[in-house]
Amino acid sequence: MGIALDVRFESWPIAGSFTISRGSRTEARVVTVVVRQDGGQGWGECVPYPRYGESVEGVIEVIEAQAAWLAGQATAARARQGLLTRLKPGAARNALDCALWDLEAKQTGVPVWKRAGLPAPTDAVTAYTLSLGTPETMREAAQKAAHRPLLKVKLGGAGDPERIAAVREGAPDSTLIVDANEAWTDDLLDPCLAACRAAGVALIEQPLPAGKDDALTGLDAGILLCADESVHDRSTLDALAARYQAINIKLDKTGGLTEAIAMAEAAEARGLKLMIGCMVGTSLAMAPALLLAGKASFVDLDGPLLLAKDRDPGLSFTGSTITPAPAALWG
Repeated sequence: MGIALDVRFESWPIAGSFTISRGSRTEARVVTVVVRQDGGQGWGECVPYPRYGESVEGVIEVIEAQAAWLAGQATAARARQGLLTRLKPGAARNALDCALWDLEAKQTGVPVWKRAGLPAPTDAVTAYTLSLGTPETMREAAQKAAHRPLLKVKLGGAGDPERIAAVREGAPDSTLIVDANEAWTDDLLDPCLAACRAAGVALIEQPLPAGKDDALTGLDAGILLCADESVHDRSTLDALAARYQAINIKLDKTGGLTEAIAMAEAAEARGLKLMIGCMVGTSLAMAPALLLAGKASFVDLDGPLLLAKDRDPGLSFTGSTITPAPAALWG
């Protein structure tokens, strides 16, 4: 019997708002996929991202177009491999890939980490994100989150040196990573890097726009530079090695856990450090990515902490520490 498919859109309110250099939002708009076969059921979640030309409607259309093909697939494992060539990396393939992994685990009783040849999951400490704002509001946000060991600071271009200094003042003991979301220019690079060094920042994500980051070639910034918007799947790795020392793996970019595992191995072989990141989504989106946390130098899977309400059951957070996902959630 083949694999049956259901797709739905869900909106999850964000606690307050979430602001980056490209704008603000008050809800997480996600697409959830359910696959069924022989009494078993698996599910996955993705977050369509306009930066990559995606919309909720477009992603749903791409997923629904796979229904007839899935109905002809004998196993979830074979379907996962087929998706690598049928769909390009992105949100649609991610939701399907993760749903098929979950289906396979539920059918066999063998957890995903074991089927994938990954280490058994353990507790992981996630970054906690501070939205972009004025230096004053970001200092206040940092003070409220100063008990968290790892803070991720959203930046926006002009005024970032003042924002960085303000956050460090508000959270003097936290490890800081910053994310410019492509907002810096060549002229801003030196003063922003100097501010990051003065604040003891550990990692900088995507300081310059993807495709316009030549100024990073051979640069000794004194801080790890991490590609985000510039990196999607394995095919983009070779071009990055001279500009970045780390990459941010997000399942919505790689197109699922299957490619993310292969990408992590390929990046490690090139000497690149790993960050495991996410879009703003529920625990269902975080659970597959959490399986790669043991390979990562930095984990940024705080999506559920930014929501007004998460799924039930969801991941369990103690402060910034995430407990491995229960089977009732995923995997």
